[in-house]
This record gives sequence, C-alpha cells and structure tokens, in this order.
Amino acid sequence: MAPAITSLGRWLRLFTLCLLLPGGGATAAAPPMTRQQALQALSHPQALQRQAAVARLADLGQMADSRRVAERLRDEDADVRRLAGSALWMIWSRSGDKAIDRLFERGMRQMGEGELDAALASFDRVVRLKPAFAEGWNKRATVHFMLGDDEASLHDCRETLKRNPLHFGALSGMAHIHLRRGDAELALQAYTRALQANPNLEDGPEMLELLEDAVRRHGGQRT
Repeated sequence: MAPAITSLGRWLRLFTLCLLLPGGGATAAAPPMTRQQALQALSHPQALQRQAAVARLADLGQMADSRRVAERLRDEDADVRRLAGSALWMIWSRSGDKAIDRLFERGMRQMGEGELDAALASFDRVVRLKPAFAEGWNKRATVHFMLGDDEASLHDCRETLKRNPLHFGALSGMAHIHLRRGDAELALQAYTRALQANPNLEDGPEMLELLEDAVRRHGGQRT
C-alpha cells in the first residue's frame, strides 16, 4: 500500500536535474518552473516538457493538483505515465502542515524499520490532529494490514477514499485485504477500481486475470 516515498523523491529530483543539464531538453541557466507553469506544461505537445512538469509538481504540487497529474497516468509517453504515478505519491504525502509532515515522516521511518506499534501510534496522532489528510489514513491502513487487523485496515482505506477518491493505493490495498479474507468478488471489485484510477499498476493485467478467474471458479461466492 505504501512505496518508499524518500526514494521516489530522490529519483524524481534526479530526473528533473537531468532535464536541466545541457542536452537534457532545457538549458542549465533556465530557472525551474513555478507550480503554475508546471500545471500548464502538463499538456505540452512535447513529452520531455510534460515529463519535466510532472517531476516539478512532485516537489511543488498540492492536493488540488492531483486530478491534473492523474490525467497523465494515461499519457501516450511511458515515462510521463511512470513519473505521474510517483508524483502522486509525493503530492499525497504532503499535508500542508510542517508539524504533521514531521510526524508523518516519523511514522514512515518507524514502519520501514518494522516498529509497527510505534508507527501505528504516530499515524493515530496524524489522523487525530489532521483528519482531512487522506494519506494519514492510508498509512495507518497499511500498518493495520501489516499487523493483521483487516477490519481496521478496511475502515481506514474507506476513510482514505472519502478524502481522495483517486487513491489507487488504498483501492489496491482493499483488494488484497478482501483476497486474504477469502472474498474474491469484493477483491475483484476493488482492484478493478484501482486499475480504473491507475491503469499502470505493476502486474495489473495479471492480477486482474487471476481475480476474474477466482470469481468464475467460485461463482462470485466467498472462497
């Protein structure tokens, strides 16, 4: 449910730097795009410009920009599509409140180090202090899943989607929970929605085919 946000950020910044180097599609002296310029460049006819725009929004984008960036998940250029998926995770992980962001990052570190109880406590505080922050709910859902509390994880996935209907990570997570609980039909429904939100999910077609086969074999009933 949760990629390594830090590594995504480093990769996107490196990508942007490469675009600004001589021969990379821009001049070294060119100032970086503003947020508004990046939003405008999302529909630029040149793929390199769209790539640079998405990478820039990974650093500057706000939650209100998510839908525009998500449109690039269906871009004709594969690099734009890949960058858009990574950029969305970066945008979603910024709450707009520095104190909340620090607490969120602490929870991420704790989760990455396997300190799940501590991570759960951190994300509990994030959700309590800023309930409008969808990614706080999603990361708490991830910790609940890792702790084996499927019901709590499903609850937090639903809360995530109330605040961010585009959240393909929460939808994919719900599919895995339903599958673990033996409900192939609900898993298929959730994963279909995840692919509708982001058709570039890793192993997406294969996972969809497996779920469809499971539903056919079990007649849409719980496995």
